[in-house]
Amino acid sequence: MYILVLESSTTSAKAMLYDVKNHEYTVKAQAYTSQYEDLTVHNAEQVFQETIALGRMLCQNKKIALIALSGTWHSLLLCDEDMKPQTPVYLWSYTGAAKLCKELRKDKAYTKEFYQKTGCMVNAIYPAFKLKLLKEKGHSLDHCFIEGQGTYNLFRLTGERVTMDSMASGTGLLNIHTKQYDQDILLDLGIKESQLSRLVSYKETVPLSEEGAQMLGVDPGIPVMPTGPDGGLNQIGAGAIGDGVMTFSVGTSGAIRLSAPRPIIPDVPSTWCYLSPKGWLSGAATSGSCNCIDWFKNKMFPFGTTYDEIEKGFSGAGSTPVFLPFLYGERCPGWQDDRNAGFFDVRPSHSVNDFYLGVMEGVLFNLYQCYEILTKLNGIPRKIKLSGGILHSAYWTQMCADIFGTDMVIDQTEHSSLLGGAALGLELLGQVKDASEFMNENTKVIHYNPGKVDFFSKKYRRYKYWYDQTNPDIKY
Repeated sequence: MYILVLESSTTSAKAMLYDVKNHEYTVKAQAYTSQYEDLTVHNAEQVFQETIALGRMLCQNKKIALIALSGTWHSLLLCDEDMKPQTPVYLWSYTGAAKLCKELRKDKAYTKEFYQKTGCMVNAIYPAFKLKLLKEKGHSLDHCFIEGQGTYNLFRLTGERVTMDSMASGTGLLNIHTKQYDQDILLDLGIKESQLSRLVSYKETVPLSEEGAQMLGVDPGIPVMPTGPDGGLNQIGAGAIGDGVMTFSVGTSGAIRLSAPRPIIPDVPSTWCYLSPKGWLSGAATSGSCNCIDWFKNKMFPFGTTYDEIEKGFSGAGSTPVFLPFLYGERCPGWQDDRNAGFFDVRPSHSVNDFYLGVMEGVLFNLYQCYEILTKLNGIPRKIKLSGGILHSAYWTQMCADIFGTDMVIDQTEHSSLLGGAALGLELLGQVKDASEFMNENTKVIHYNPGKVDFFSKKYRRYKYWYDQTNPDIKY
């Protein structure tokens, strides 16, 4: 008996076949075969089909007991009344509403009220403001269904329009305290609750339709768990539901998260707070991480150059340019979605490898900024579990531990969000009493180098200087 977990992430489709009896699993992942140039919009049906194709490969001749779905927070898609897509899927990275949000943030009372009610900042990543932008561009919202990639995937498999409440908490449409859509926000947007997918918890499954069964090559009627947010599922799969365990992901984007027993929302907007499948998450996220590394490598090095080859060219010198990693705008802590990236303190002696090293540092300094704020709200975590593309570079991983000045626990097993979907599935199937019992003990520890703390502290102060100097909200 198996659990099938399907995930449509930012850049790739993923599928996991999890054996309920012996807890072994197989994973397939495939980068999407066709992407738009700036990676901020997707074709909903194409993403669905490529995700399903991986699931079908794993399902052959297997008895599937449950299907769990995973996806990214903050995507938006408009469909007609037959659920046919009428727009692309606008991902979290789509910042078309940056100018609109900048104007809205001038109203401090509106900004604070929105933030306190939703746990979301007035920022272009959130579907609430993508909807405002679409209205400004002439899209009628009167006769459409308002979805995301996750709810679209579920509909294609089941014919039902439902959304996990924790996924909805990343839209800016949900009141974080009541766990219901906020009627004042809907009224402001001119939309009805009936246009949104029905809110459910992870416990309310939907049966797989005949059409969905044919696409996967399995029997109809299999319970399907609504699409959960990969960030929330990651917390479960990493075994980080307990107090004092922080998950730290450095992938396409960056995120640090702590489980919380209640909404934790500071007076001054800086971090975010969303519903998790289990409780709440207090966290912070950045837009520039591995995507910045990929950008610089692809632009500045000959085609075919590997990351290892670049790192072998590091001189080990202390001087590197300061990099502000805002290629895709700024999320936490400043929420300046129209902010630009840039290099500072550039010298004639700097090589292309020095610039690359500066990008590595800048990504982590932005995340360390967020860490400082988050720990003031929640306290210092007793354990930090690091994951994401950063782990492919031992050099960058060690730098991360040194910048944060603390040991990092590395999961030897990848795909924590897929494992989180499997853990919730085990709970729904009665195999475990609660998904919080799920533990991933296949780990190792990266020990920070105390001798590097002062070295990186000085570099961080340079980063903070240029961060403040270029902050459009600070008047000099």
